[in-house]
Amino acid sequence: MKRRFESKVVLITGGTSGMGWATALAFASQGSTVVLAARRSEGSDELIAALKSYGGEALFVQTDITDASQVEQLINTVVEHYDRLDIAFNNAGYGGMTVPCADFLESVWDATIDVNLKGVWLCMKYQIRAMLKTGGGAIVNNSSAAGLNGGPATGVAYCASKHGVVGLTKAAAAEYAKSGIRINAICPGVIGTPMAEQSFGQAAGNQSLIDRHPIGRIGRPEEIASTVLFLCSEEAPFLIGAAIPIDGGLTLDN
Repeated sequence: MKRRFESKVVLITGGTSGMGWATALAFASQGSTVVLAARRSEGSDELIAALKSYGGEALFVQTDITDASQVEQLINTVVEHYDRLDIAFNNAGYGGMTVPCADFLESVWDATIDVNLKGVWLCMKYQIRAMLKTGGGAIVNNSSAAGLNGGPATGVAYCASKHGVVGLTKAAAAEYAKSGIRINAICPGVIGTPMAEQSFGQAAGNQSLIDRHPIGRIGRPEEIASTVLFLCSEEAPFLIGAAIPIDGGLTLDN
């Protein structure tokens, strides 16, 4: 029986932990060749071995997505190894800090915008060029529930960057829809990942954080992965430029 993404080449930034890793495993289990990109290479050999255990190919490319030359080389490496790029999940992100606007550090603002917004744009810039050469593809950008609303828990730079990802997604989706490239964004609530733990402490046990989600819990990385796979599948051919909340109801009262 053919698996859902047999023969597809998938690139995932921030792919070595959290939502990126869960999505990598999901794609690998469905027959994809998976390329992981991340700033740090520690543990990458074990991750690649885990992906290959599903029977397909996998590759790790150390990449700083804020550096245009590194991003261009990342896409060139994917194409050199596998001749094409079919799917991209631009997941790499940075939490920044949550102090009020007037106290926010310029250096942290710059770093947050560089990773969360500029980095997504740079990835799309070179991913789209590769996809145009092979007739199309699918891109999913990881925004946030903070890309749909605002609040003191997220910090002004994070909120601004994630709103920017939604706008970037919509603009690029309109530009390339007729070229066969479908571009969408997801907007997760709080998900049980290392980044959430860093930003919110023990997120899974933070009752005030849990109470903000009408479902009564924070999300799981696998729940994000399933939506990414749907958006990249043949089941979603008419979904273009969407910003989809996956947030347990977090944004319902905003």
